[in-house]
Amino acid sequence: MGGEGKVSKERDIVERGDFWTTTSNKQLNFVQHVKTLLKQNGRAAVVVPDNVLFEGGAGETIRRKLLHECDVHTLLRLPTGLFYAQGVKANVLFFDKKPASETPWTRKLWIYDLRTNMHFTLKTNPLKREDLDEFVKCYNPENRFQRQATWSETSQDGRWRAYDYEELINRDKASLDIFWLKDDSLSDSDNLSAPEVIAAEIVEDLEAALAQFREILADLGPAAEEA
Repeated sequence: MGGEGKVSKERDIVERGDFWTTTSNKQLNFVQHVKTLLKQNGRAAVVVPDNVLFEGGAGETIRRKLLHECDVHTLLRLPTGLFYAQGVKANVLFFDKKPASETPWTRKLWIYDLRTNMHFTLKTNPLKREDLDEFVKCYNPENRFQRQATWSETSQDGRWRAYDYEELINRDKASLDIFWLKDDSLSDSDNLSAPEVIAAEIVEDLEAALAQFREILADLGPAAEEA
């Protein structure tokens, strides 16, 4: 009934009548919760980790519903370590809630990649406001329906490009985990980060993985923690 629901104590699975699906994934539940809070034509910008973009099962169900019932128009892919635990890659997903419709509201998703070949650190090279200038210009808040891509077949280093609804919905699991830029560090050893930077990134990834396993352990309950 409405937003009423219950939480299973065994695995913290949220069951709500106004959610598209039931899951113990807190990030997926957060996206569903934000959608329920919006008024018709309300706008949202939600910070989500990468797993929200590609996870199967409940994740796929939520992405397909979101693309159909909302106008999911922009995805900003952020550098590693800005939100959540260290090493976790984050994104900002922009969408508008729309009235019920037989046809999908999402027509085109614009993606800006501020991650590939971008190296920021909290101390030596922190992300600054001016680093977002190109994204803000591309977003075109005055009239987002007149956006222009910076990527093309002849300009393949452009960080801003669009994907039609049909392209998105036909991807495996309706994944929005999309990237197209060539990662220079994978093909040119001269562009590799300094050893201490690589080591720090490995530590961040391991810490992030450990944090995620701790969440899984907590979801499994006291018996698993005692094992």
